[in-house]
Amino acid sequence: MFVELNELLNASPERPEQGKLTLLRDTKTDGSFLVHHFLSFYLKAGCKVCFVALLQSFSHYNIIAQKLGVSLTAAKERGQLVFLEGLKSCFDVLFGEEQHVGQTNPLRFVSEDGSNLKTMYEFVRTSLMASGSDSWKCPVLLVDDLSVLLSLGVRPVDVLDFIHYCRVAVCSQLKGNIVVLVHSNDDSEDEENELVVNSLCHQSNLILWAEGLATGFCKDVHGQLKIIQKGSSELKAERNLLRIYQYKIQDKNVTFFARGMSAAVL
Repeated sequence: MFVELNELLNASPERPEQGKLTLLRDTKTDGSFLVHHFLSFYLKAGCKVCFVALLQSFSHYNIIAQKLGVSLTAAKERGQLVFLEGLKSCFDVLFGEEQHVGQTNPLRFVSEDGSNLKTMYEFVRTSLMASGSDSWKCPVLLVDDLSVLLSLGVRPVDVLDFIHYCRVAVCSQLKGNIVVLVHSNDDSEDEENELVVNSLCHQSNLILWAEGLATGFCKDVHGQLKIIQKGSSELKAERNLLRIYQYKIQDKNVTFFARGMSAAVL
């Protein structure tokens, strides 16, 4: 049986969940297809989205979004999408491009000691605060990808503080959601990255963990996805629910199926 991700997560654009932190994790594969899924899902659901895109350009995300039936350009124009293009912002900071009067570059920390993410937090908070004319559903913060901050010299404790304050503002105060992508590697010597990954695993309500196949490349199976649904913190006896599927990335969607049920086997 072949299904799409919304069906696996029992997610409906008409009734998006609120107050949740979702961790997208990838190991020995590229988990960016999960970012594109959630970006298009929340825009189609009518949510206000702040997308902190640290890895790719706006045009890259827009081309893929169009294949999924969403125009990021149109979403920006109608005020539904606030897009922070990390590559351009870093260039502006490092090479002295001036900001408009009254504006502060959210990635100003790149030219400083790399420990103060307050400007980026304020960008997120003000971007998602509702105005009197807003008719959007719950606000959403999407980050692709958090590991880039460590590469820019930000300390793990400051990355985790940033997520903590965003959770308070977005999840608790605004009743919205946060979705973040991080890269990980079980045998990695990057202790700082693994510290961030492990901490976020404990904090998250839902973990989607994309992994490469141990057997290597296969044209009908591109990897496997672990879905870890956390039990309620209020119900101590409720255990985490783990489900494992394999997936194939196609031009306009991603299909999921039980292990051993790919087209190559059937």
